[in-house]
Amino acid sequence: MTSLVRRRLLAACALSACGFAHAASDKATVALVMKSLNDPFVTSMIEGARDYQRHYASQLDLATNGTLTDNDVAGQIHIVETLIDAKVNAIVIAPADSKALLPVAAKAIAAGIIVIAIDNPFDEAAQDAANIAIPFVGPDSRRGAKLVGAYLGSKLNAGDAVGIIEGPSNDLNARQRTVGFKEAMSASGMRIADTDSGDWTAASGKSIALQMLYAHPDVRGLLCANDNIAMGAIDAIRISGKKGRVLVTGYNNIEAVEPMLDDGRLLATVEQFGARQAVFGVDIAVKALLEKRRQRDLSPYMETPVQLVTKAQSKGFRFGAS
Repeated sequence: MTSLVRRRLLAACALSACGFAHAASDKATVALVMKSLNDPFVTSMIEGARDYQRHYASQLDLATNGTLTDNDVAGQIHIVETLIDAKVNAIVIAPADSKALLPVAAKAIAAGIIVIAIDNPFDEAAQDAANIAIPFVGPDSRRGAKLVGAYLGSKLNAGDAVGIIEGPSNDLNARQRTVGFKEAMSASGMRIADTDSGDWTAASGKSIALQMLYAHPDVRGLLCANDNIAMGAIDAIRISGKKGRVLVTGYNNIEAVEPMLDDGRLLATVEQFGARQAVFGVDIAVKALLEKRRQRDLSPYMETPVQLVTKAQSKGFRFGAS
């Protein structure tokens, strides 16, 4: 993270954090629970939260946790159980499963722990059934997917075939991105030849893309639910001898895709400002603790921005543009 981005993030949270500094006599302990620590997007979120904590180290202890893989539901449940036993004050979590993590989150709330979701919201029906409300701090994934889908549509002809490579079906973010992709393709007059679910990894993107390209040789575009999947799809296009004939879009704007945007292998991606999500999630938890607010008193949704990133824009994001 650049110093400019860091200053902007800290400035955005300065008012509430400074109030916390004057009012708190003991440190608050906030735990960040993420998905795979091997995912560049996850590491950017953790870095943002750590920058925030370092600025207010005398008032806030931050514990960062993650799993080995993106879809490790059992691993996240175990982490939350451990944090409940440790009696942390708040948990900020990017749930790997929008439903399966709800029971342990409810257990944390019952223990008096503030719980905030970032990146991926908890399922609303599951929350209603458990009679709890967990605020979500994050972007409108459907809107982000429509942005990048519309851009792909502008580069193709009406009636062209496209494929959608989704994220895991148990992830609400993934489902919302698929909805956005489909809406954009319908509006652009594209034909969706195939849709299949990956697991957020390049390996799954490569495998699914190869199957789609061989089963549907007329596919002209692949909409991928994240950049890792997109990188796998790009490799599949190379292997199948279709380089330059199939356009690929991603989601997240991780650093690894910048050269692919530059040379055209990746048409576009979506920046969803992961570090900002994590900072705002931790900040909301700190404010709730400062103000002694209960879980049910917290606002249900704080929307964070999404922005289309193409070749012309990619370098600006690496130097702190927002």
